[in-house]
Amino acid sequence: MGLRSQRQIAARILNVGYNRVWIDPEKIKAIETAITRREIGKLVNDGVIKARPEKGVSRSRAKVLHQKRRKGRRGSVGSREGAKYARMPRKKRWMMKIRALRKKLAELKEQKSVTVSTYRRLYILAKGGAFRNVSHLLQHVDAEGLYRRKVR
Repeated sequence: MGLRSQRQIAARILNVGYNRVWIDPEKIKAIETAITRREIGKLVNDGVIKARPEKGVSRSRAKVLHQKRRKGRRGSVGSREGAKYARMPRKKRWMMKIRALRKKLAELKEQKSVTVSTYRRLYILAKGGAFRNVSHLLQHVDAEGLYRRKVR
């Protein structure tokens, strides 16, 4: 007689899958005679039937790759997943840029490097997307001579 029904009952008792049930090969005769849940449960308590440990997937390779990515490796074109704007959305890029520009403009105004009217004009230009980045803004201020003249 096979052990299929005993294995199924044991799987339900142990709350594991059918294939995770381990049966002691030396006690097969005793297991064959056990046909009720109570008898199988007794064998489980005696350690004749046990649940095998879960297999799982090793994270060691993933951890190594993660470390490399944190260092800045493995980011070239062939390694990228997702579209350009899925990796860094347009809106997020804009927010980062405009916040940096506005912070710099506020700094210039506070230091009195530019007048309030110039500040407003530059603020509106920045909002309109006229500047690529902070250095581009500063180049524009320099080129247009928008710095406040020193009062002697």
